[in-house]
Amino acid sequence: MSHDKVITRQLDIDEGSLRRVWGNFATGVAVITAHDGTEPIGFTCQSVVSVSLTPPLMSFCPSATSTSWPRIRAIGEFCINILADDQHEMCRQFARTGTEKFRGVGWRPGLAGAPALDDALAHIDARLDAEHDAGDHTIVVARITGLSAQEAKGPLLFFRGDLGTFGDLDG
Repeated sequence: MSHDKVITRQLDIDEGSLRRVWGNFATGVAVITAHDGTEPIGFTCQSVVSVSLTPPLMSFCPSATSTSWPRIRAIGEFCINILADDQHEMCRQFARTGTEKFRGVGWRPGLAGAPALDDALAHIDARLDAEHDAGDHTIVVARITGLSAQEAKGPLLFFRGDLGTFGDLDG
């Protein structure tokens, strides 16, 4: 019986190398939104994943330096807006710091009042379940409370440091 050897080695892993290698993993793009009773709040996030079907859980990872996430955390309920392939500018608008992110953006209140952005590919209403410190980010686990989706469009993707669509990756 043959056993494969597991080879491990210590590497000096720098931020640039991590970005370059992880850039080869295409991700969808979402805008996380909430409403504090006075104004809407939101930020762009590409680290969104399904965690569990039973119970229905999902996760995302805001930057530890985010000024929007602490405000959304305090509310405890939010909407994950999965962006469609024609929402490049919306992605950039919500990624900026210190701007009026909702200027010119259409939305309606979701189940818990969080903004469901017009023309997004999907909306996932959720409630904060757990939070974990993770280096320069926070891992958020949320319980899904509502869902909606349209199938007329494709997803907006983040790949190799740029935004694109599924067709753009065909080579």
